[in-house]
Amino acid sequence: PLSEDIKNKIALFCDVEPRAVISALNAPSVYEVPLLLHEEEMDNIVIEHLHLKCKEADFSEWKALVKKIKDLKHRVKIAIVGKYVQLPDAYISIVEALRHGGFHHNAEVEICWVDAETIDPREVERKLAEFDGILVPGGFGVRGIEGKIHAVRYARKKGIPFLGICLGLQCAVVEFARNVAGLEGANSLEFNPDTPHPVIFLMPSQRKVKEMGGTMRLGAYPCRIKPGTRAYEAYRNDLAFERHRHRYEINNAYRDQLAREGMIFSGLYPDEDLVEIMELKSHPWFVASQFHPEFKSRPTRPHPLFRGFIGAALKMAKSRK
Repeated sequence: PLSEDIKNKIALFCDVEPRAVISALNAPSVYEVPLLLHEEEMDNIVIEHLHLKCKEADFSEWKALVKKIKDLKHRVKIAIVGKYVQLPDAYISIVEALRHGGFHHNAEVEICWVDAETIDPREVERKLAEFDGILVPGGFGVRGIEGKIHAVRYARKKGIPFLGICLGLQCAVVEFARNVAGLEGANSLEFNPDTPHPVIFLMPSQRKVKEMGGTMRLGAYPCRIKPGTRAYEAYRNDLAFERHRHRYEINNAYRDQLAREGMIFSGLYPDEDLVEIMELKSHPWFVASQFHPEFKSRPTRPHPLFRGFIGAALKMAKSRK
């Protein structure tokens, strides 16, 4: 922390009161920073300066969270299979949402980055066997897609808890269509416009869109959740509002065929009958969403899908011991 002499000097040259010079302290966890700033009275100084009327802040829940983080009892190892793994901050919301799920289960989440471009059928076992859960995040473009699909197949066949997000859902559907439903050459129109089985296609509302900036399916939409599913078990509700950012969607023409083979469409956008969540019937925990659940996760209120995913991964970790 800054000494009083340094605070007085900074205050003099910046024309503020000495108490308004705040020490920006290093902390072991970002979640400790609000408590450190509160000790410096930063919140009270800002409120006074802006002439706001606020009741005394209650930090009891936050303090309990920080205390728990310092003494987590369990550990899970999660693989994020992506294409931007050289820059992990590209997935920062997912990383924090995984940690939120870990806090709920009193577990430290060890995150390992796996470059999708390095995965092929011969290498997939060596690269993914050690993990308690596999997550395939969102993204755009064909680079690394087949590696992600190999990772999905490995999670499905080995019974490893799996969470797919946006593009991760689309990879899961393509993998299932090819290897379970027998739709040889199934793909997304984004990756192969000539695929014989476009199980992922461009939404009708997007087909005439030429300008790419800000024209995707964006923002919050309602999702109806089917009772008796993993999704319903996670949400404990039949309605959720989730945030989106995509152009492609599951092709409803293939839904019946995929469902006959064991795919469950557990969340739907009712207005247009679009698939929001899919899962697999004969798997311990295999769930994927077209929306981005990480955007609504909070440290003291983890998103239901991340809470469920980490819970399943924890069971996997314990079973291995």
